Amino acid sequence: MNKLLSTLFALLVASATGLAHAQAAPAAAPGAAASAAAASNVKQSAPASPASLQAKIAMCLGCHNIPGYQASFPEVHKVPMIAGQTPAYIETALKAYKTGERKHPTMRGIADALTEQDIKDISAYYSKLGGATTVADKPAREPSPQVAGLLQKAACVSCHGANFSKPIANYPKIAGQHKDYLYVALRAYKQDNNPTLGRSNGIMAGIARQFSNAELKAMAEYIGSLDGELKTVSDSRFH
Repeated sequence: MNKLLSTLFALLVASATGLAHAQAAPAAAPGAAASAAAASNVKQSAPASPASLQAKIAMCLGCHNIPGYQASFPEVHKVPMIAGQTPAYIETALKAYKTGERKHPTMRGIADALTEQDIKDISAYYSKLGGATTVADKPAREPSPQVAGLLQKAACVSCHGANFSKPIANYPKIAGQHKDYLYVALRAYKQDNNPTLGRSNGIMAGIARQFSNAELKAMAEYIGSLDGELKTVSDSRFH
């Protein structure tokens, strides 16, 4: 009798243990899924292959890789040269279009479609596309006394660096950039309550609002006339 009871007890323990293991197995699944998702994310964050990079920049080529290409909306101006620009600035600009800090319907639509890794890959691509061109620390020609005073008041070199080509942090190189684009960009920091125009940046807004549009244009004309490291590199598809 005692032996029968012992056998039954052992069977009950084995059944309970098997049931506990069966119930515990699903609980481990979320952890496994999380690990798989993490591994997947690591894969997705890897640098782009040449083929995938071409797909990412496809939306950029039709404007930024055509020399002299001019935008017509929301304002008329040459699209900025971005080959040779700093990757930190291109990344910051794309994120600002994505969040709406920079208002531009076309660029907002493009930036919205980009992932964080897309933005990094595109920024790195265009920064290297300009090649190894460098400019001297001192501009080849001095500004007029009037423009020199405006530039000093705006303290442009404190962020955009020597010869406006050696910026700190995520500020852009601006020497040699298209004059009309520079002017439109500067005016954008003064825009309020406009759904298609405007840029939100506390530092630049504070600087731009000190000047009349005529003064902003004078500064843009001078900075755009300088030698710079920025280029528009033509794509073979547009020859």
